[in-house]
Amino acid sequence: MEKIKDLYKKYKKIINYLIFGGLATVVNFITYIISVRIFGIDKVLSSGIAWFFSVLFAYITNKIFVFESKTKGIKAMLKELTSFFLARIVSGALCDIGTFALMTNVLKINDIISKIVTQIMVVIINYIFSKLIVFKKRNDPKEEQI
Repeated sequence: MEKIKDLYKKYKKIINYLIFGGLATVVNFITYIISVRIFGIDKVLSSGIAWFFSVLFAYITNKIFVFESKTKGIKAMLKELTSFFLARIVSGALCDIGTFALMTNVLKINDIISKIVTQIMVVIINYIFSKLIVFKKRNDPKEEQI
């Protein structure tokens, strides 16, 4: 049991990211399925709606549980929030929506299979953006403390 605790401490950010990334993916899938199957919204538009709700969930959980961001001041918090959403727009536009549209509309791949593939890509890209850009430690202690 001690070895498991040590491994968790060593890889806490990655483990928590995968857990909350998985939950964000669940939010994405549920929102997508509700939009398409219940409300009859277009598949690509539904994918965009699902992306929006999963990004809101991801920001909150990444900030609190994954990277334990302790931003100080409104300017630093707005910068963090903006960079998070900009990173997600890039991954969302290119991967979650763009690749999904290509897979479903051009390549005629099943929408659920396409969602699975794009979500795996999104999780990897988002971790890289979050770790290296959004929640990285800053040199200016007035700007942000993690």
